[in-house]
Amino acid sequence: MKTGITGATGQLGRLVIEHLKEIVSAESLVALVRTPSKAVDLGIEALEFEYSNPATLTNSLKGVDHLLLISSSEIGQRKQQHENVINAAKESGVQRIIYTSLLHADTSSLALAEEHLATERILKESGIPYTILRNGWYTENYLGSIADAIASGALIGSAGEGKISSAARADYAEAAAVVLTGAGHEGKVYELAGDSYYTLADLAAEISRQTGKHISYHNLPEEKYAEVLKSVGLPDGLAKTIAGYDVSASKNDLFDSSKQLSALVGHSTTPLNDLVKRALS
Repeated sequence: MKTGITGATGQLGRLVIEHLKEIVSAESLVALVRTPSKAVDLGIEALEFEYSNPATLTNSLKGVDHLLLISSSEIGQRKQQHENVINAAKESGVQRIIYTSLLHADTSSLALAEEHLATERILKESGIPYTILRNGWYTENYLGSIADAIASGALIGSAGEGKISSAARADYAEAAAVVLTGAGHEGKVYELAGDSYYTLADLAAEISRQTGKHISYHNLPEEKYAEVLKSVGLPDGLAKTIAGYDVSASKNDLFDSSKQLSALVGHSTTPLNDLVKRALS
């Protein structure tokens, strides 16, 4: 039984492979990556796999039984790229696809949701047995703001009092490994999120507690937050996108209380205070 992991040299992919190597032999794993030379340190077979180049897909998937399709990082091109992979998987005889989607993709106001939902439809119509992992927010998405918050004395955003049920990237990676190597997951859609939620004000308070420095949360209108992000060097489009994510967070689009993630991995998700401590160290 051979398992393929797309995007294997990315942050999530590397963690998935670490977990898989604790469960199955390295010889049964294959990294499907744009540049195989960058995957040497993974210690598994690596094959060229470019989402936008169908010629690289079918051959690299030959012999792969189970495929983890980690969503492309190229927003705006994801639907076609994912369709390319799914079509190649069907042609190559892949027996099962696990896809990393977005929390509540069918109801979320996040701009990311459309391409994820389109991919889910294509996957369901492909005839290949599937499992959809609707990953919530990575806590790491917010931890990158800690240094600036400490320097300025304030954490800024547009998330209001929105509840954020994020989890560590490693938690989601472990769930993917469990589903890839386990039985009984076919046809299921898992809404994956952290066990508990926080607001950005709560995050500011946790940073304050651990540093002994008062950090307040300043909630800004979406346009103002985007302007601040642009002022520190982010491109206009990216600044607007990030501000838009926060607005969706204010609508509780990053919240889920079902605890399906911890049920899958068999333990509690990594607490916010632990992740803040790691970031500060």
